[in-house]
Amino acid sequence: MILSLQGCMAVGKTTALRWAETHAARFCVSYEDDMEVLRTVRERGLRQHVFEEYVEIQRLWIRGAICRAEPFRERNVLMDFGPEETLFFTLHYPASIGCPDWPVAQVLKAELDELSEWMPRRILFLDASPEILCMRRATDRTRPRNSFEHHLKNLMPLKRAWLLGRPDVDVLDTERLTCRQTGERVLEWTESWIGS
Repeated sequence: MILSLQGCMAVGKTTALRWAETHAARFCVSYEDDMEVLRTVRERGLRQHVFEEYVEIQRLWIRGAICRAEPFRERNVLMDFGPEETLFFTLHYPASIGCPDWPVAQVLKAELDELSEWMPRRILFLDASPEILCMRRATDRTRPRNSFEHHLKNLMPLKRAWLLGRPDVDVLDTERLTCRQTGERVLEWTESWIGS
C-alpha cells in the first residue's frame, strides 16, 4: 500500500516522515529524491517555460515517479510526495506560469495513464497558513528551497483545491503542532490505514 504526505515546502513533511520512520514497525518510508532528474534536465538544457521541453521534463519526472514506487508493489510505504505530486505538477504547473492552454494531458496521455496505476491509496495533506510556512522556511537553514515563493503563491492554491476535492485525501493542520506532535499524528494516520 502506498500512502503519501502532501503539502507546501516547509510544512514539515520530511521532519514528520523522519519521526515516523524511527517509530515505524509496519511500513517503509521513501523520501523525495529529485537529484537524478534535475541533473538530466540541466545536462540537456531543458527549459520548463517552453512547451516541448516541458513535455520532455515531465516524461523524466513521470518515469522517475514510477521507478520510485515500483519497489513497494508488495510492501507498505509512506512517501514524501508520492506519484500524485508528479501528476499534479504535470497538469497544473503550466497554469501557474500563465500557460493554462498547453495540451499536456493529451500529449502525455500514455505516460499519465501508466502513472495513474501507482497512485497512493490515501494522501495526508499537511496544511499551515502562508505566514507560518514563511516563518518555518526562514528558520530552516538545511535546505535552500529556491522555488518556495512561486510554489507558495502560484502552485499551492491550485494544489489545495485539487487535493481537497479528492475523496482519498485527509488533512492535518500543523499550524499549532510541534515537530513531534506532527510526527505522532502522521504515524497514527499511517498505521490506521495500514491496519485497515
